[in-house]
Amino acid sequence: MLKPSLQLKLGQSLTMTPQLQQAIRLLQLPILDLNAEIQEALEENIMLEMEDLPDVPRTGAESTAEVETIKVEEQWQTQAADRIQDSGWNGEGRPISEFADESGETLREHLYWQLEMENFTVREALIGEALVDSINDDGYLTADIDEIVASLDEQPPISDDEIEAMLLKVQRLDPVGVGARSLSECILRQIEQLDLETPGYQLAQDIAADHLDLVASRDYGELRRSLRTSEDKLHEALALVRGCNPRPGLAVSPAAAQYVIPDVFVRKIDQRWQVEISPTGVPRLSVNQQYAKLLRGSGEHAVLKTQLQEARWLIRSLEIRNETLLKVATSIVARQKSFLDQGDEAMKPMVLRDIAEEIGMHESTISRVTTNKYMHTPRGVFEFKYFFSSHLSSASGEDQSSTSVRAKIRKLIAAENPDKPLSDSKITNLLKEEGISVARRTVAKYREAMNIPSSSDRRNRETR
Repeated sequence: MLKPSLQLKLGQSLTMTPQLQQAIRLLQLPILDLNAEIQEALEENIMLEMEDLPDVPRTGAESTAEVETIKVEEQWQTQAADRIQDSGWNGEGRPISEFADESGETLREHLYWQLEMENFTVREALIGEALVDSINDDGYLTADIDEIVASLDEQPPISDDEIEAMLLKVQRLDPVGVGARSLSECILRQIEQLDLETPGYQLAQDIAADHLDLVASRDYGELRRSLRTSEDKLHEALALVRGCNPRPGLAVSPAAAQYVIPDVFVRKIDQRWQVEISPTGVPRLSVNQQYAKLLRGSGEHAVLKTQLQEARWLIRSLEIRNETLLKVATSIVARQKSFLDQGDEAMKPMVLRDIAEEIGMHESTISRVTTNKYMHTPRGVFEFKYFFSSHLSSASGEDQSSTSVRAKIRKLIAAENPDKPLSDSKITNLLKEEGISVARRTVAKYREAMNIPSSSDRRNRETR
């Protein structure tokens, strides 16, 4: 006969608390939009006050760097089935706001960049590119698996299972849920990123898998009966479902060019590269101590107490944002000292996983930090993502970065005889002489990415 007993277990888990969700959201914002959010909080929360008003830095490098920024937009528009689209996810007929990445990078470019950062085989990368080519702006896969298989002429033939396995990997790229074939699959992939111990996790999966129609019609009574659960547990699960983005592709979209405000500054001091958070651009916040003292020991003023807690959360979230930015930037600089000293040709290969493992964070967090965050260096202002590039093998055994190889290609073409422009095959051979093994089609791909015409076009241009 079994007897009841007590057991003590130690373990670690990550629960998406409101504080953590806020910290992650603020982490994605560039300085301009972060300032807008802070200003809104100052206007609405009496417990917050600003310690100083920063001036936006105006260095020469910044004033000439036209780049893209994020704008705060309401993107949470439910989609797929008409009933869900007409309902709204929050159950009150209001769209839920999301922050769109308007860095000027298309969704396809953003996914290609991530594919290049992963250690996929040539076969996997080929399948991944075919999948990305079939994803629309909302982030959904528009082609059938059979159509994708038919488009890939490989030996041995690519199977449906290989496509499905690679699709699952694509769906876990940033933004999570991209490449889904249905709204249900899109939300399931996003929920799967949460910790298994998150309250409402399994119930949220059940809702996403089979009951989105009831969410759309707001028939919560029938939903609770179908799932045989309590009202409190249903509320927890619905909060997770509503926290998912039904159109993940819209998190990446182009915008008009604006001037950038660097998040960090990199300087060489005493022969060592130093990184510091931009001292200007974001105001320092604090709690209004005069009001806070009035609340001590008082059982009243529930609204003010809530605002006090929210103020503390916001201040802590901003601290987490700065700490994370500094960790990531410091790790990048430590790995890319050669670039800072010598330029593009000295760029080292580096992928998201390298930084994630070094500072003990998830790759998805590193992806958020490196998107639309900028670093001011003596060589100019660069987006964090610029420092990442894939590995290419060399005869010396030391891997070359794709950025370094691009720089070498650009240098070879700049020094070519105008009457006899270098073909992609010739460039491939010249790189091999330097010990860099790269395919001709890769050279062509890099050349086209740098908007450099083919050798025949360059020759014709010189003739004219």
